[in-house]
Amino acid sequence: MAVKPKSEGDTFLREVDEELRRERVSDFVTRYGTWIIVGVVALLGAVGGWIWYQHNQNVQAGDLSSKVIQVSDQIERNNAAGAAATIDELVDSGNPAFRVAGLFARANAQISTNAVPAAIDTLKQIVADGDAPQAYRDAALIRQTLLEFETVPPEQVVERMRPFAESGNAWHGTAGELLAAAYIKQNKPQDAGRVFEAIARDEAVPDSIRQRAIQMASTLGIDAVQLDPQLEAVASGNTAAPQQ
Repeated sequence: MAVKPKSEGDTFLREVDEELRRERVSDFVTRYGTWIIVGVVALLGAVGGWIWYQHNQNVQAGDLSSKVIQVSDQIERNNAAGAAATIDELVDSGNPAFRVAGLFARANAQISTNAVPAAIDTLKQIVADGDAPQAYRDAALIRQTLLEFETVPPEQVVERMRPFAESGNAWHGTAGELLAAAYIKQNKPQDAGRVFEAIARDEAVPDSIRQRAIQMASTLGIDAVQLDPQLEAVASGNTAAPQQ
């Protein structure tokens, strides 16, 4: 229940507090967008090796598997140009698994040289590839949306991310942050707050993402104490006193 201000001073302080909240919310995408992208890029950077591992028992392609490792090493050393020919071999190999690995590697190489539009086009190829495993198509769509976030309408981000932003989904944290940021762009702070709260409550989400969700939920007017077990224990007096 809202409390009626006792004085003009209280009204002024409340307005200042609300203005600070608005500034924090408007800065969310700028402030955390890079960290979101870094987290996903780090996860997807190893996708080629993951695909190779999943298919190794059924696919006899030792030369191609070594090329995946070779390409990953070259990209990590910022040698995208040197990796280009090998990436082409993977993409044109005729093997669906290594084709996807090659396309992810190509997107990584393009991002490393700031060719973001080209990387987006490459990721779109994975999303549209009916022969690629659904998990990899989903991963490509998440990454594509991260790269396109500032250039596509927020409604489109909401449509893409809503199916992933659910508890139990492997992409709940990352997709949820994108969904909440899109809601903020749409001036729907309550919807964004509920998404952040759900992320904070999902113990399967990485702690770094949960902590950001707690901070943003608090900024959007949700009681953050209840979302953090440590803070809740302190607030309820259920934690031992610190040792002197």
